Amino acid sequence: MSSPATLAPSHHLGREVVGDDALPAKAAERSRFDEIYDEHVDFVWRSARRLGVPATFADDVVQQTFLVVHRRLHDFEHRSSVKTWIFSILLRVVHDHRRSMRRKSPHWSKSAQPVDPETLIATSDDPAKALENREAANMVEALLDALDDEKRTVFVLAELEEMTAEEICEATGMTTAAVYSRLRAARTDFERAAARMRRANGWRRP
Repeated sequence: MSSPATLAPSHHLGREVVGDDALPAKAAERSRFDEIYDEHVDFVWRSARRLGVPATFADDVVQQTFLVVHRRLHDFEHRSSVKTWIFSILLRVVHDHRRSMRRKSPHWSKSAQPVDPETLIATSDDPAKALENREAANMVEALLDALDDEKRTVFVLAELEEMTAEEICEATGMTTAAVYSRLRAARTDFERAAARMRRANGWRRP
């Protein structure tokens, strides 16, 4: 399976033929893009998977997200953090991906493939710990699937990425009231799904 590190860097995203005077500015922009890519590619990959993009399509979604970032970088006005700006782009790319897949196959499911935990959680040298991480990742993925798209997005940003309500508003375009409402509902749905899973598997709280 491909990993974020194998995705094309900025020099694969296309170059323009420019005059000598524009070369320093273009070089600076490419350098800035490379920095952003290196800093945020793991976040974009992780978020795409947590938003339900199957592993077989994750490379395409991440690549498309950074193509848009590259194209719009000169328009970024720093009214929000780079991370929230990139996530807002990722959300649109994921939305377009889902719409395209559902148009091609009405029975397509955003979770058609099980999550590969190694794309979400760093592996461990301890085999027992690695197994525990893989099982936890699979459980979280199943629980996230119990949420609708908006609740899932807010839950991922608040609970897994630990963004503030203000950052979530910037990333999603929701109002503060809507963010808190979705988050409360997502937490309730998540806990109910967890309780059902515990009952189904005979688990007990410690």
